[in-house]
Amino acid sequence: MSHQVTVMSRKGCSACVKAEEDVARICAELGVEWTTADVDSDPEWRAEYGDRVPVILVDGDEHSYWSVDEPRLRKTLK
Repeated sequence: MSHQVTVMSRKGCSACVKAEEDVARICAELGVEWTTADVDSDPEWRAEYGDRVPVILVDGDEHSYWSVDEPRLRKTLK
């Protein structure tokens, strides 16, 4: 099964940069595609995720927020 990981982030967010680095490393190791999206580019995203960035989505579902739960993410993606 192929998964899609999205990091919901915003400019100027140091926690978002760290989450993107972690997700990039984990996804590269597991061969999973990932992307990032700016929560401030969409009013609905800002309302849903804006106070919890970074938010990690797996297949469109919220997986974690504020940081990457690496063991849990690895388990979900395997």
